[in-house]
Amino acid sequence: MPTGAQDHQPDERNADILVWVNGELKPKAQAVVSVFDSGFVLGDGVWEGLRVYDGHPAFLDQHLDRLFEGATALMMDIGMTREELEAAVYETLRGNDMTDGVHVRLMVTRGVKSTPYQDPRVTIGPATVVIIAEHKLPTPATTEQGLALFTTHVRRATPDTLDPKLNAHSKLNDITACIQAYTAGADEALMLDPHGFVATCNSTHFFIVKGTPDDPEIWTSDGRFCLAGITRSNVLAMSRAAGLPAYEKTFSLTDVYSAQEAFCTGTFAGVSPVRSVDGRTIGSGTRGPVVTRLQELYADWVRQDLVRRGKA
Repeated sequence: MPTGAQDHQPDERNADILVWVNGELKPKAQAVVSVFDSGFVLGDGVWEGLRVYDGHPAFLDQHLDRLFEGATALMMDIGMTREELEAAVYETLRGNDMTDGVHVRLMVTRGVKSTPYQDPRVTIGPATVVIIAEHKLPTPATTEQGLALFTTHVRRATPDTLDPKLNAHSKLNDITACIQAYTAGADEALMLDPHGFVATCNSTHFFIVKGTPDDPEIWTSDGRFCLAGITRSNVLAMSRAAGLPAYEKTFSLTDVYSAQEAFCTGTFAGVSPVRSVDGRTIGSGTRGPVVTRLQELYADWVRQDLVRRGKA
């Protein structure tokens, strides 16, 4: 069974990867940032995860849109254009001779501070930009056998405390939810919104399959208390394009426990079935027909994105 939504097999090639740090490719052991960096001191930064297919990051435009939107909201100057960031990602892939089975983490922090204090005005340098590309594939246990979820007491934040739309480095509420879930024997945390309705998971987005076996419906949260997930939005769009009704709506754990199927979405593993929630078996407890179809549709959706961008 998986040990989390990002469970993967170790790959010895990752010991020798080159990491892009502020314009230079450095060996993994030398890829470091200052202890005065805003990201280290305060979690002051934004980031994106990318999956690489045939040498190209999928849905790169959407990811860069979200990265720049987050930086703008935080009044953070990335110091690089979209084109320069894209070129840096490809430089990292080429430097590591990577084409498939690769996951990339693109991280930007506000930069080095003169003293470890939260005020952005004590930042004395340009933004810190780091790109880590690793040989990393989800395990079959994640994409075939599925995840066990546990509903935690840790709720999603409201926009006036920590806006869940920000893909920020500060993830402490998700971390505490994750800890509660795995100490309860689950793989991932299912998190509720401040009103007690289902919101999202600690590192993925959550969906259920309702309706009937002949006329299934796909439900996910109304989106007010979760990150604007790239895979989430793509799954909604591709489902509707394939004639599968897909809704963003408010629903409770009662709806979850009685669902035909459930699944999580994320950049790393794509579409992953959920076998249980809070110890309750969902559907048959195995990957169902809707999830199987969505996994096939998602693979094609990725190919279509590469074709649209002239990368395939």
